[in-house]
Amino acid sequence: MLSRDIMPNPVQHISKNSITEIKNKIEDTIQNGISIRKALADYSNSDAYDINWEVQAAVEALQVFGSRWTIEILSTLYIAGPRRFNEMKSLLEGISSRTLSDKLTLLAEEGLILRNVDAGPPVRVSYALSQHGVMCGRLLSPLVAHLKLHSGSVQ
Repeated sequence: MLSRDIMPNPVQHISKNSITEIKNKIEDTIQNGISIRKALADYSNSDAYDINWEVQAAVEALQVFGSRWTIEILSTLYIAGPRRFNEMKSLLEGISSRTLSDKLTLLAEEGLILRNVDAGPPVRVSYALSQHGVMCGRLLSPLVAHLKLHSGSVQ
């Protein structure tokens, strides 16, 4: 299945100026990525930190994002803001309560979300992105924008 087959409908139409601005920001991000990659590569030529180490470190760093429901949960909190458990469950079509609970626990352990408890009464628990989670969302936003433009879901 191609990514354009799962993008939401209808297409979001935005101004040509906004598209140009988004493309320019994506290009800035690409240039920053090239610089960062070069800076890291300069240190990848020693015995302990060879290419294999660098690839393994990258895979480990991104592993949490590859887990089913992680992107959906983080996107929901990034776009919709803090939410209570049942609000999240209603926004995440098809997720079971057990899976949502397990994923929220994992993401809290990874430092991507915060579990906030209001003692009440009644006791209320909400979930929000941590500072680290917000930063990841901001770093991923240019990639998401590029993919939306590339797939045609934003024109």
